[in-house]
Amino acid sequence: MRTINKLWLFIAVLIILTPIGLILPAHFKSGAAWGEWGLDELRKLIGYMPEGIEKFSRLWSAPIPNYGSSGISYIISAALGIFIVITSVFLIGKFLSRKE
Repeated sequence: MRTINKLWLFIAVLIILTPIGLILPAHFKSGAAWGEWGLDELRKLIGYMPEGIEKFSRLWSAPIPNYGSSGISYIISAALGIFIVITSVFLIGKFLSRKE
């Protein structure tokens, strides 16, 4: 199997595995996925809110607040994100490698 085919296979496996980290916590009713905590969940988990997190949490808000899709939406999102990144890298490579 060629290296490029192995790469595409690896990417396909990652796309399919993407939602597991988000689906399993919901399945076992264990709260949010690891690292996906909001300020309230973090305060509940560690007992206080670190000053830096509280201070800088106001600098960024999600483009789609309370985004709550699951399952196939995550797979589509992964595929779309990979497509955008690969296309961007390909176009930038073409632009930088063209001869004058």
